[in-house]
Amino acid sequence: MKSKIPISLTYFRIVIIPFFVFVFFLPSPNGEWFSCFIFVLAAFTDYLDGKLARSFNEESKLGSLLDPVADKIIVTVALVLMVHNKTIDDYNLYAAIIIIAREVLVSGLREFLAKLQISLPVSNLSKVKTFIQMFAISVLLSGEPGNIFLFGYGESIGIISLWVSAIITVQTGYIYMIEGLKHT
Repeated sequence: MKSKIPISLTYFRIVIIPFFVFVFFLPSPNGEWFSCFIFVLAAFTDYLDGKLARSFNEESKLGSLLDPVADKIIVTVALVLMVHNKTIDDYNLYAAIIIIAREVLVSGLREFLAKLQISLPVSNLSKVKTFIQMFAISVLLSGEPGNIFLFGYGESIGIISLWVSAIITVQTGYIYMIEGLKHT
């Protein structure tokens, strides 16, 4: 009998999104710490559910559909919330737009290819991008407390990491598009 732990972790990531939004608006520093904690927890469960599904040979069609959707939703929600409170503003908005646009583009491409029964495996570069992106968002969500923890450089580290992930996002998006166009 298969365990349901990997898919349950994916469901968990989807269910915590409203709580993530709620705690984001709590007065600082509680809102910053709680939203950062929930985001880090979501990032960890993303890593854990994939690892468990592969190691226990429990990869499922539903899991392979919902896992990237859950990730894209929480990343997009986090970016939109940080644009709302101006953690991400001015020219840094472009990094957030690049990340969100790529997520929508790759999701659409995957959906199109799924109809053709073709899958696009996640590249190692995409895994690096995801790690840097999750790190950047976590640091930026931590706000002033995180800035203190990172010796006053938290915001700078977060923004630089966001841009690094945006640059890698363009590269991986291009690679996926080229690979996807081979099947049209």
